[in-house]
Amino acid sequence: MNGAQVADMSDDGARKTPDRLRRRASRLLSQLTMRSDRLINEGLARADGRKWHYAVLASLQEYGPGSQAELSRRSGIYRSDMVGVLKELAERDLVERVPDPDDRRRNVITISARGRRRLRHLDKILDDLHDELLAPLSTAERDQFLQLLTRLLDHHTQAS
Repeated sequence: MNGAQVADMSDDGARKTPDRLRRRASRLLSQLTMRSDRLINEGLARADGRKWHYAVLASLQEYGPGSQAELSRRSGIYRSDMVGVLKELAERDLVERVPDPDDRRRNVITISARGRRRLRHLDKILDDLHDELLAPLSTAERDQFLQLLTRLLDHHTQAS
């Protein structure tokens, strides 16, 4: 019996989830997403981090400075939520906001030196958390899993 089967057993040894549910990719992805979110959110919280902070810092590091709207598109964070995320990051001196010289109505957000250090620290934490999340998979299986998830997401993102 593997770990998934053990986790799906009740105290009396009976399976808790009907087979037809265990064969539905949508249900499995949903269940894994809930567990993944909990693991990542709790792990980042122990380091006083948030997944949205990481997303913005990673976007700034990879693509460079951007407006609030650009950061929203890059990170998948709703524009209305981005205001609060940027406020938290600015209060921690992880980003810098300066008026856009071409349009004074908007700000250009840049990652600070402290933000780059924080991003490297969060990378290490997330590496450990992902090792925990993907523990039952070999390195080759992890690579294949990520490739398949990426392919599915890319397909459904392009379709919408």
